[in-house]
Amino acid sequence: MTELRRSVCALDCPDTCAVLVQVEDGRATKLMGDPHHPVTRGFLCAKVTQYLEREYHPRRLLYPQRRVGPKGEGRFERISWKDAVAEIAHRLQSIAAEFGPESILPYSYAGTMGLLNGSSMDRRFFHRLGASRLDRTICSSTGTAALNLTLGQRTGTEPEQFAHSRCIIAWGASVLNTNVHLWPFIVEARRAGAKLYVIDPLPTKTARLADVHLAINPGSDAALALGMMHILFRDGLADREFLRQHCDGWERVEEDVKAYTPTKVSAWTGLSAEQIKTLTRDYATIRPSIIRMNYGIQRNERGALACHAVSLLPAVIGSWKEVGGGFQLSTSSGFPLNRAALERPELQNVSPLGREARLLNMAELGKILAGALDDMPLAPPVKALVVYNSNPGAIAPNQNRVHDGLRREDLFTVVLEQFQTDTARFADILLPATTFLEHTDLYAAYGHYHLQLARPALAPPGECRPNVDVFRDLAKAMGFEDPCFDDTDDDLLRQALDSPHPFLKGITLERLEAESSIRASVSPEGTPYLPHAGGVFGTPSGRCEFHPERLKYVPPKESRLGGQDALGSYPLELISAKMERGLNSTFGYREDLNAACGEASFHPEDAAARSIAPGSSVRIFNRRGSVRLTARLDAALKPGIVSIPSVGWPSGAVDGQGVNVLTSDALSDLGGGPVFYSCLVQAELAEP
Repeated sequence: MTELRRSVCALDCPDTCAVLVQVEDGRATKLMGDPHHPVTRGFLCAKVTQYLEREYHPRRLLYPQRRVGPKGEGRFERISWKDAVAEIAHRLQSIAAEFGPESILPYSYAGTMGLLNGSSMDRRFFHRLGASRLDRTICSSTGTAALNLTLGQRTGTEPEQFAHSRCIIAWGASVLNTNVHLWPFIVEARRAGAKLYVIDPLPTKTARLADVHLAINPGSDAALALGMMHILFRDGLADREFLRQHCDGWERVEEDVKAYTPTKVSAWTGLSAEQIKTLTRDYATIRPSIIRMNYGIQRNERGALACHAVSLLPAVIGSWKEVGGGFQLSTSSGFPLNRAALERPELQNVSPLGREARLLNMAELGKILAGALDDMPLAPPVKALVVYNSNPGAIAPNQNRVHDGLRREDLFTVVLEQFQTDTARFADILLPATTFLEHTDLYAAYGHYHLQLARPALAPPGECRPNVDVFRDLAKAMGFEDPCFDDTDDDLLRQALDSPHPFLKGITLERLEAESSIRASVSPEGTPYLPHAGGVFGTPSGRCEFHPERLKYVPPKESRLGGQDALGSYPLELISAKMERGLNSTFGYREDLNAACGEASFHPEDAAARSIAPGSSVRIFNRRGSVRLTARLDAALKPGIVSIPSVGWPSGAVDGQGVNVLTSDALSDLGGGPVFYSCLVQAELAEP
């Protein structure tokens, strides 16, 4: 018997695709896009079309396990769920009693974008326990902080409206790789005459298909945005009526950007003055014009400055007023779900702490596990780590320091996973988790405005269990008697939807059951959503806010522009962008993807200066560590840049070292985000 069942892709991507699962006699045989979804429109990316390989992979974890070998070696023995839960509860209780509950740290991010298995019963559990809170910064916190400065919220132009745009700027946005369902709308616009600019240091697939690729120097995006403002104000291209009616602080910025001449900005960005002028004039005069900015530009020391500056440009030219105009980084504020009801932060008040627990930044995990932050001892030290929906052994910066911490014998580590990742290899207790095809969940999106519900399409294999069930059972084993730990999945869904916000008006669990996907009520049905056309912003002033005190460009210190080591030991700038065929470390079990992450691309000039030929084994290094990779040459790459795909599993690398041994655990200028792309390295031929 063959049937189609509905699901929703849970991977960390703005598209949040509606999925159809073809099932034959209880086994999935094919995944397809749902043609009825108005954004994802019936196709899946190449990554998700292969997801059934992951679903049925022979290396998938199926049973709870206990470590029997040294940490990091990956040797385990099977145990029962009963024993696993009892042992975890006992160890956490003992650690909390001896060191205090803040010595326990949860570590999770977007291994699933589902609200139930990502941020519901788990948050309740750790709040009630009194564990340290995790500041989840690894991806978007810097850009979020910048948008809150400018707009006061994370809203943006609907992807459907890109079809009406006539000048599209993909700024740090590798659309075909990380947002592929936007591409058909861009294609539709280009067929109608639209011009596509791509601003990106790397010659991505999207850049190669653009009308104009501006290969900007890493870390100089803010300088370009300020230079564009200079031209817009100087040449009478600014919409002063929109600025006067709806914006604060712009007059001071207009004065300040007089210093950002095309010649000066050219020196920072590596673009010619003429390229900067043409880009700016096209953006202002070919209307409607829109900017699709992605999170790459925030992953450096000046990331918030860059995001704030770029997000002000639509206000300068008044493009928020137009269908097909405006800006998009995230649409997350379109889903004002009742997260407090899901997460229950008030449980901290009845925890042993009796107060809000301390907040630790996930981007500083290596420092945290080493026991010191800002050269001050961490008190209490972290003695237990519970990892789920994440793989810090691969994705966290300053990887050597992270692995040193995970190797600590006095650190009790629990990992909920689907595969034995690099993090799982360090676990004391390893628990098998369900995939998104096997449990109930609710999905918002950050690339469109459609809320979706998914029920299990497949039965979990072996003894795999959803995160919700695991933390519910742990709460009971810990003796937590609060009624909220008895909530069912449907209780959680109803609590999340219980929001007075008009965007969620009329969206009920019953409707989601019937329709699967429902557009948030961001605008009347059948009308485009123009979030800021009328000058409505979520800032304290209710206006678009320019912050002149922040809009001062200084190059990142760890960059060729900043001069730190640029002419000395580490003259190359590393960009470790997302791999084309994978998604973060999710598919790291695949040998072909790890092989792709084992390649480093150089401009031929940089390679020749180091006697590096295609296929050479090279050592790339800095003061934090080194990796051994295979060299590729790419004449389209800017000289001075080395590109390594991110992120494979270190255990799958030649020397057991992933690219994040090179990246810094310093933090960005706002939001506490990581600075993966502020990274200087050197390269040499590797010894045989």
